[in-house]
Amino acid sequence: MRTHFKSAVFSLAALIVLATTAAASDLVETIESHYNSIFVFKEDSYVTLAFGHKERRYVESRRNTEDLLELPVSYTQTMTAALAYPKTLENFLIIGMGGGSISWYLHKNFPDATVTAIELDAAMIELAEKYFGMKPEPGLEIVEADGRLALVRDERKHDIVLIDAYRGPFVPFHLLTREFYELVKSRLKPGGIIAQNIEPSTMLFDSTYATLLTVFDQVDFIPSSGNVVAIAYDGDRRPELDLMRTARERQKTHGLRYPLTRMIGARRRHEVPGDDVEALTDDFAPVNQLKAIKVHNRKWE
Repeated sequence: MRTHFKSAVFSLAALIVLATTAAASDLVETIESHYNSIFVFKEDSYVTLAFGHKERRYVESRRNTEDLLELPVSYTQTMTAALAYPKTLENFLIIGMGGGSISWYLHKNFPDATVTAIELDAAMIELAEKYFGMKPEPGLEIVEADGRLALVRDERKHDIVLIDAYRGPFVPFHLLTREFYELVKSRLKPGGIIAQNIEPSTMLFDSTYATLLTVFDQVDFIPSSGNVVAIAYDGDRRPELDLMRTARERQKTHGLRYPLTRMIGARRRHEVPGDDVEALTDDFAPVNQLKAIKVHNRKWE
């Protein structure tokens, strides 16, 4: 059966199924990089990048080559709800660039801001430029590095840090620990926030939530077609009216395609994890942390 990628919007889970059942005629390129088995599918104007593991293909990015500001995957739209939270919108950092859809969306809608996109896999960067129209420009920087190590080396401050790094269906463990979130927090401006795409059906969801609460005062959740975007920040919980007012103003000023007010209206709190849910920690000496990062990033057998 021929699978059509071009229907409007997909959740991460739906895209996994689509990539798994894609017909061979849709496959336009395969690359065995140092980190991943990467498959490129094309269906009309839509291009999809997927990682292969044990006969399954997990979608990492999707792009409409005729409309580069479209965000076809629903959770990427929801991650833009983060734009309603910080005091200023001058510096954005994305950990896990993938095909660059979110990075490009922010770069074009906020041309006076600085967008830094971090991607571990050089082959992914190459394919993003080849098929997704992603390329460095003034105001848009692409960094080939592990996201955590990049933060250690670069002390610049950001208004928003978006975390969207996945290994198949899971976030690499070293990007989920208390020490990692403390590092991210140290790279935020006053009033800055982080937004992370989290798969709610895994056993790590409660532990990730508990870990975020050890570092940040507040965690809001915004559901998105089977996924959840967590937005973490310090201080009192932002009142609904304040967020809505800011969302409307920024929507109007920047002409954003995906309504911030709709997404903010869907935000919710989650029951705080019980005492039996432990926060995730490194528990390694520094040298072992570096070794663990290498292990977590290496290619699946």
